[in-house]
Amino acid sequence: MSQHEIISLSGEEPQAELFSAEETTAVEPLPQEELDRLTDELIAAFKTVFDPEIPVDIYELGLIYRVDVNDNREVVVDMTLTAPGCPVAGEMPGWVQNAVMGVRGVADCTVNLVFEPPWESSKMSDEAKLQLNMF
Repeated sequence: MSQHEIISLSGEEPQAELFSAEETTAVEPLPQEELDRLTDELIAAFKTVFDPEIPVDIYELGLIYRVDVNDNREVVVDMTLTAPGCPVAGEMPGWVQNAVMGVRGVADCTVNLVFEPPWESSKMSDEAKLQLNMF
């Protein structure tokens, strides 16, 4: 256990507070081939999740905005919805998390719903536009 000092940077009189935190052990960076495999398998996992109102997967719809994979194989996904009032807004992050956790080697997953920038049809892939006859 180590001691860390927190000092207020708010301009007020600094008040030091101590807390304890576990030391983290150094983790080897993910080899590029492992990161490439994870990327391919994460994309495949995203393609198993569909917006129930649109017969296209969330990856091709452009709902996945950002995916971070750290060296501990913890995945953070920022995604959006086609509309903030989407009826499955409460469920879809769980569907995405379940799909990601099914990828071999993923240790944990957090899914964040974001609405900036707002989703628009230009974010869809050509494949999605073709499926929806939007050309």
